[in-house]
Amino acid sequence: MVRLKEQTEYADSTSQMASARIAYRMKGEHREQKVKLYRTADGCVVEEDNEFYLLGGIPIDFLLAREDLPEYLSEFIQTITPSGDLPKTEILAPIGHQEVWAAGVTYFRSRGARMEEAKDAGGGDFYDRVYSAERPELFFKSTASRTAGSGGKVRIRADASWSVPEPELTLVVSPKGRITGYTIGNDMSSRDIEGENPLYLPQAKVYNGSCALGPGILVSENPLPHSTEIQLEIDRQGRVEFSGSVALSELKRDPKSLVEYLLRDNSFPSGFFLMTGTGIVPPSSFTLASGDRIRITIEPIGTLENEVA
Repeated sequence: MVRLKEQTEYADSTSQMASARIAYRMKGEHREQKVKLYRTADGCVVEEDNEFYLLGGIPIDFLLAREDLPEYLSEFIQTITPSGDLPKTEILAPIGHQEVWAAGVTYFRSRGARMEEAKDAGGGDFYDRVYSAERPELFFKSTASRTAGSGGKVRIRADASWSVPEPELTLVVSPKGRITGYTIGNDMSSRDIEGENPLYLPQAKVYNGSCALGPGILVSENPLPHSTEIQLEIDRQGRVEFSGSVALSELKRDPKSLVEYLLRDNSFPSGFFLMTGTGIVPPSSFTLASGDRIRITIEPIGTLENEVA
């Protein structure tokens, strides 16, 4: 919750914001904006056109709860002076009190992999029907305490024998359901546990260190082009153990539809993150090991990099 003093400080900037709004429009409303928001150990930072702006004491929760986040940030930085380079401090996961949710079986490749892992448990047809159904699979994934930022460590379960990262485009959504930005998500998964029985999905998906978000948020309501690629690379002891990529054109579900379903009889006062599913699936012979480095790149968001603890 924003303190009264902070609320007063924000209110005092109203006249500056009004002037900035005019300047912002003069720059050209139709120019593509590439505004990024980072959460660091020293506070939130905005990047625009390779300039960095420190937001002082404005908390991430205040920003992510705004319905007008893209407009607010683009206008606000017109009132402050850039600080030079990105501060040399720890970049944290861009999350406060938001929940992280996820969608499953949204790519054809994921459908096939899930059917294969669950066939011995008799659940193969289950995933085929989910892929084709009107209602998407949506599940709770993580909280801030379970989520690592870029440079942090993710974990594999001690009782799992087949663990993989799932690289996903992740939506940043306001309390009323407006997509205000995009980040990169890693949905760490224990495939052997979920494959044993689909009802074990919460155990396969939700545990300490099972999620990573970052490095920052591309602040925009405009959809990313269908040609945008999600790229995954896993390094082990100095060599590439696995790599793969998938284009957003292969995403079966409309992101806005996923948001609409999640908001049915649900409320998110602080906003929420929604992972949109994975289309990159390592072979069944592969499992993560301690020390592996996972790099997920989505341009123009950046690269999320984590080491397996």
